[in-house]
Amino acid sequence: MEIAGIAIDETVDITDKVCPLTFVKAKVALEELDDGEVIAIRMNDGEPVQNVPRSVKEEGHQILKLVDNEDGTYNLIVRKVEG
Repeated sequence: MEIAGIAIDETVDITDKVCPLTFVKAKVALEELDDGEVIAIRMNDGEPVQNVPRSVKEEGHQILKLVDNEDGTYNLIVRKVEG
């Protein structure tokens, strides 16, 4: 799979979750990846877009891109970095 020209190893949809469960679900998905793998985290606009990228960055992972799907959701594309 590819999003915005970036090869995606895994995807997780957290549009059915509300904060703080959005980051919890994203973090669990990241923990299951191997170092260097890329995940696309699909989330709703609003709180998740403000909070999840910040939390992912605080965990030490690399944010590659935030893509507006133009339907009220975004894909946050993250590369797992060994912590």
